[in-house]
Amino acid sequence: MLIAVILALIIRSFVLQAFHIPSGSMIPTLLVGDRVLVSKFAYGVRNPINNKVIIETGKPARWDVVIFKFPDNPKVDFVKRVVGLPGETVRIVDGKLFIDGVPTEDPHGEFDPARDFGPARNYGPKTVPEGGYFMMGDNRDYSNDSRAWGFVDESFIRGKAWRLYWSWNPDPSLGFFQKLRTDRLLLRIR
Repeated sequence: MLIAVILALIIRSFVLQAFHIPSGSMIPTLLVGDRVLVSKFAYGVRNPINNKVIIETGKPARWDVVIFKFPDNPKVDFVKRVVGLPGETVRIVDGKLFIDGVPTEDPHGEFDPARDFGPARNYGPKTVPEGGYFMMGDNRDYSNDSRAWGFVDESFIRGKAWRLYWSWNPDPSLGFFQKLRTDRLLLRIR
């Protein structure tokens, strides 16, 4: 039993960890009620106590879906997509993304067509500091992200979302089998 507990702690600390998606900020990629496995070593082996990288295995790339500690409350985990990398200048004009002044195709961002206003459609320009990342939810009009609270320091990143292992519709009016979204099980997160 002790060996099983130690193995589980090692796997959770260094390899994979499960996370629950509580909000709709990543719709349509991740839905409310989804559960994802996160690769803890995608960006390096980290000390589980202070989250410092011990062995680096990579850096977050644009469009990666990552789990990180919320900068305003590190006890809370957030999931967003990497949009801006260290040293880049990010700007959004009428919903169009610009990186370093160049219009950039945004394959994951979705705006609500019924809502053609609001701060989500315009931002910046702001330069991402070294060691920082600019994060946005795919559901651009309804995401609390870097446009509101700033950049995410690399030390706050917990891992890269890897695979969806459970998708559950939280609607209480549905029956058990209606709640289970079987078409989404084991979906690779891109």
